[in-house]
Amino acid sequence: MGDVARIQDVRGEMSPARRLKGFGQRFGQHLDVSPRYLLGTAALFWAALELAAEPLAQVGLAYRITHGLGQGGAIAFCAMAFASLGLSRLHRTMAQGPARLVQTGVPQICVQKARDIVARQDDASAGLVALGDKHILFSDCGHAFVMYGRRGRTWIVLFDPVGPQTLWPALVMKMVREAKAAGCRVAFYQVSPAFLPTAADAGLRLFKLGDQAVVDLPEFDLKGGDWLKLRRSINRAERDGLEFSILPPADVAAVMDELALVSDTWLAHHNAAEKGFSLGTFQRGYVTSHPVAIIRMDGRIVAFANILTTQTRGSAFIDLMRHLPGVHRGAMDLLFVRIIQYLQAEGFQQLNLGMAPLSGLSARNCAPLWHHLGRFMFEHGERLYNFKGVQAFKAKFHPEWQPRYLAVADKRQAPQAMMDTALLIGGGLRGLVRR
Repeated sequence: MGDVARIQDVRGEMSPARRLKGFGQRFGQHLDVSPRYLLGTAALFWAALELAAEPLAQVGLAYRITHGLGQGGAIAFCAMAFASLGLSRLHRTMAQGPARLVQTGVPQICVQKARDIVARQDDASAGLVALGDKHILFSDCGHAFVMYGRRGRTWIVLFDPVGPQTLWPALVMKMVREAKAAGCRVAFYQVSPAFLPTAADAGLRLFKLGDQAVVDLPEFDLKGGDWLKLRRSINRAERDGLEFSILPPADVAAVMDELALVSDTWLAHHNAAEKGFSLGTFQRGYVTSHPVAIIRMDGRIVAFANILTTQTRGSAFIDLMRHLPGVHRGAMDLLFVRIIQYLQAEGFQQLNLGMAPLSGLSARNCAPLWHHLGRFMFEHGERLYNFKGVQAFKAKFHPEWQPRYLAVADKRQAPQAMMDTALLIGGGLRGLVRR
């Protein structure tokens, strides 16, 4: 831990790790919580910001740490998180090597049943169930489900239950009972405000993770002074030869090799492996089942994103996004604006841009400690994760910011649940510190 605390940047300023340590000491004295626990909690919270369906930051924690602090600092930082909470299975995690996506063995008929339920409701992000890397638990009537992964003794439910809200309370209690019977705990990851009544009935504690950016498609309009910079960016991109188009699912297979080349190049450039669970992965069958937005330059594909939708046209979700290194600086602006305009013309109501981690946490003195730690990292954590940059990019599109939460039965379970989630997404401890 001392190695991390002594790291300072090239300007000679105190490092974020040292600021965080002092912050933990001050709050530990005030709240009778040890600085060691606070620092461990913060480290775990930070590590878990592989965070969920975040297409603009899929490089994630590992890339930021190893390029900002060096490999030794990265390993020390993650090791500190484990040591701070006395996680006895550290040696087992490292000995097992990098864990890949859990093969759940869920029958394809169950995955298809879940996809049919997804198609009949508004939350397009629930389409991640089609990845096949998650367990599925259906309601007794079979009209709703939760998808979840397992890491250690934690069963991690992704997003709200999918299906009619009247079925949520019984389904959540069914999930809790099954986990308890297996000697495990349940964490509900990235749940929305709609889940709060169900959480209260189940006796769950909520911890805010950040805000999700949702664009109101019928109201989107590039006219006016507020949109001047964005208009200039996309106009410049098109003048420089970038071309946007949408491929329907039936046409995606014809360019699959080109998409695979972009994806492989993107991963190789960041020296990253595929993530999973709450992040889309490049599986050919998965990619060809959705519309894909592409950017071409000089006739070749230089960027793409797949778009999850449902039959209700209530929402759409930008999932997997990859681009070639050094692509035009206006390419992402062009990609997002044209996707928004396409969905608007197709009659969709909302576009989910994913989360801005740690944004929107309360600054009041009476706010929970979790909020104070999160705000500290949002303000001082730029060397490890571009918190403000992610929020600023999404703010370009004037979204509505909607809170997202972690829900657990006991507040003491939150740090462990966050670390288990990060390990599940990133593929084990080595996935978090891989260069």
